[in-house]
Amino acid sequence: MARPDKAAAVAELTEKFRSSDAVVLTEYRGLSVAQLKELRRALSGNATYAVVKNTLTAIAARQAGVEGLDDHLKGPSAVAFVTGDPVEAAKGLRDFAKANPQLVIKGGVLDGRPLDAAGITKLADLESREVLLAKLAGAFKASLYQAAYMFTAPTAQAVRTIDALREKRATEDQAA
Repeated sequence: MARPDKAAAVAELTEKFRSSDAVVLTEYRGLSVAQLKELRRALSGNATYAVVKNTLTAIAARQAGVEGLDDHLKGPSAVAFVTGDPVEAAKGLRDFAKANPQLVIKGGVLDGRPLDAAGITKLADLESREVLLAKLAGAFKASLYQAAYMFTAPTAQAVRTIDALREKRATEDQAA
């Protein structure tokens, strides 16, 4: 029979898995309490970071329908439950891991698909959502400008041709 405290922990983890946009699994061995606090503060806008028990996490992930984490649940594990922009959270973890090599990114899940550590790094290398939207808006604006130019170009050329003909006629009339 499962103990009530473990059942409550599994239920809480299951809810976090279900409500998260992405999940990143890390190993925190060698980090001090102060460093973990600093990491939690760095992720506070986009994610929550929690030290977890591997067995309970595996059960909660299965209950939430999350697959691909079982291979990474070895050793001391902590999970970043991302509720905001996954790119920003991945960048925060990557940058913290660069400054503190004891933090090892094991893998994660994004949109129901498992990611390895290299996939998390690729995600961190993406530009933020706002930058990508700005680039898309700039591309749309350039396309609209080109379309407007294409529609007005024949009219403008016709006006220039008519003006050139008027000038030519005026010079011919003056010469005659």
